[in-house]
Amino acid sequence: MTRKLEAGQKGPKSGNLKSAVVFLHGYGADGADLLGLADPLAPHLPDTLFLAPDAPEPCAGNPFGRQWFPIPWLDGSSEEAAAEGMARAAVDLNAFLDEVLADNGLTPAQLAVIGFSQGTMMALEVLPRRAEPVAGVVAFSGRLLRPEALAAEAVSKPPVLLVHGDADPVVPFADMGLAGDTLVAAGFETYGHVMQGTGHGIAPDGLSVALQFLKERLPG
Repeated sequence: MTRKLEAGQKGPKSGNLKSAVVFLHGYGADGADLLGLADPLAPHLPDTLFLAPDAPEPCAGNPFGRQWFPIPWLDGSSEEAAAEGMARAAVDLNAFLDEVLADNGLTPAQLAVIGFSQGTMMALEVLPRRAEPVAGVVAFSGRLLRPEALAAEAVSKPPVLLVHGDADPVVPFADMGLAGDTLVAAGFETYGHVMQGTGHGIAPDGLSVALQFLKERLPG
């Protein structure tokens, strides 16, 4: 059974809806954690609706936050539970994205997704397996799970921007290169930006590069 994702949103500043950006938060956070990024982006993307859903499960490692799926090395869950959780969350996220498109009369080419950490893992799992490519995927500080499956399972190939801090103590910086190599080998248009001296977070330079990437791909 699909779980409905609750989401906060900020409407287009112009009042004229031409595109949407969906933020996918990290482990132990919630949608509100990333929705604030709409404030610096909106003046440059005035026709864009910003949405930030809460992940479907309460977080085992943080009772006040949410998780897309369990993480064994953080919460002691099994690898099987993590895989099952990610597969179930993928169904939930796909349903949410379908609803966003249908409710707002948008096509996939008018939608972009920004993930952070576990949200990036979800974005890189779900978006390549959707029937039509979205305008773009911005992947902050995460990793590509199941890299061995990407080439065979990719149905659509949206452009991907990988952004990672080279001082990240949570998700190793090396994961950016591993994801990039796999995406390129599978035929994805792939870009990268290193946030120098940045830990597990989003630095101003990373957000600026993400904004330029979105401006070049979203209508309006």
